[in-house]
Amino acid sequence: MASQGHTLKAFDEDLDRLRALITEMGGRAEHAIIEAMRCLSERDGDAAIKVIEDDKKIDELEAETERRVIQLIALRAPMAGDLRDVVAALKISGVVERIGDYAKNIAKRVPVLEGANKIEPLSLLPEMARIAVGMVHDVLNAFVQRDAKAALQVCERDKAVDDFYDSIFRTLLTHMMENPHNIGQAAHLLFVAKNLERVGDHATNIAEMVYYAATGQQMADRVKGAEAVSL
Repeated sequence: MASQGHTLKAFDEDLDRLRALITEMGGRAEHAIIEAMRCLSERDGDAAIKVIEDDKKIDELEAETERRVIQLIALRAPMAGDLRDVVAALKISGVVERIGDYAKNIAKRVPVLEGANKIEPLSLLPEMARIAVGMVHDVLNAFVQRDAKAALQVCERDKAVDDFYDSIFRTLLTHMMENPHNIGQAAHLLFVAKNLERVGDHATNIAEMVYYAATGQQMADRVKGAEAVSL
């Protein structure tokens, strides 16, 4: 029994290290989105370059997480709920890496949007980003705490991000139709909005993984913003 207890303790320590790695990845991804949006609002091209360069660290953390997951499965042979936790960690690290990529993509748009001050959606994007970043933050907390209820609550906020995207899309389309000179800048802003919408989608994907890892059951299908039916 002492040997089994030692093995269980070692597994828990390994899993805690995985969670710490993913938490660091998530913190970096959250900061990257916030900083990319600040750079966009303030036209800070130099800081935008740093956001792009810093994405390499998130990639490195994902690779380290994958290495540790493979090692943990080989050494500990986890079963049932333990295995779900390990597989969830692997999948979530990949999703967080993609969230970091979206921040990098937004930062790349900073130099080409220097003259976009008069386009209204630029004032809507920061709030959209705030909601999306909050979803990422909360869903990673739910992962660490194995909190299925918190994961469900994150999913409920995705509709707000989708609604922001729909509103921004319609406004940008109007700008393009009213003045062809707006097409280039509007297209770049639409790209930024789409990246933020994808961040929200990925946060809900993580929430589904957290829910399954915690309960062993699949989360019920969600109704997304554009698909919602008013009763």
